[in-house]
Amino acid sequence: MPLAPPAVPEQADSMLFFDATSYTADRPWGAHDITQIDGATVRLHWTDQPYIWHVNDGPEVFVILDGAVDMHYRRDGAEHVERLTPGRICYAEPGDEHVAHPVREARILVIERKGSI
Repeated sequence: MPLAPPAVPEQADSMLFFDATSYTADRPWGAHDITQIDGATVRLHWTDQPYIWHVNDGPEVFVILDGAVDMHYRRDGAEHVERLTPGRICYAEPGDEHVAHPVREARILVIERKGSI
C-alpha cells in the first residue's frame, strides 16, 4: 500500500497547525521538521518499523501522538520494555541506550539535539 504524502500544515497568520494522525512518511522513521529551538529539533516522525539500538549524545524526548511504541532500554546490563501510548512521554538522558519498536504504525513527536541519531 503506498504511503500518503506528508500532511501540509494549515497556516493562520504566522501560526502552523499539524494533523499528526494523518501524517505518513516515505520510509520508516521519516520525519517532518517542525522547527528548531536553541539547537534542538522538533520533528514529527512516522514509522511502522523498529529503529536501531543507539545512545544519544544529548537528551531526547518522545511524545506518542498516535499508535503505540515499545521502548526497549538497557539499565545495569538488563533489557527492559515500557509500552508508550498516546499521551505517554519518554525522556532519555544522554548515554541511555534504547530502541523504539512501534506496534503497527506510530506517530511520534521527537525533541532532541540537532544532528542526533
